[in-house]
Amino acid sequence: MEEANREGPRLVTRLSELLDRQVVTESGRSLGRAFDVRGRWSGNGVRVTALVVGRRGFLERLGIGSSRGERRRHHKTWKHDTVPWEAVLRLQDGRIVIRDGTECE
Repeated sequence: MEEANREGPRLVTRLSELLDRQVVTESGRSLGRAFDVRGRWSGNGVRVTALVVGRRGFLERLGIGSSRGERRRHHKTWKHDTVPWEAVLRLQDGRIVIRDGTECE
């Protein structure tokens, strides 16, 4: 079991380790798979801010729809199902476990 450590690289060494993992709450409710991540540049590189889960994330991964930043270019946009990174508790048994009560934004 890997505990979430947001200050260091111990939780994830590669972003690809998050992709395609099932996202579940502590009590076992499934929110779908993690198909993408969102992040912001920080002094040491990119800091993950959210996971994109579910059908809409999958469609965007295939190039159907686009991110919110594309809105200015008049492309089709999706309201993403995102889980805030702060809700991630651990990676366990090939799944991403998040706090109970967390809803997609």
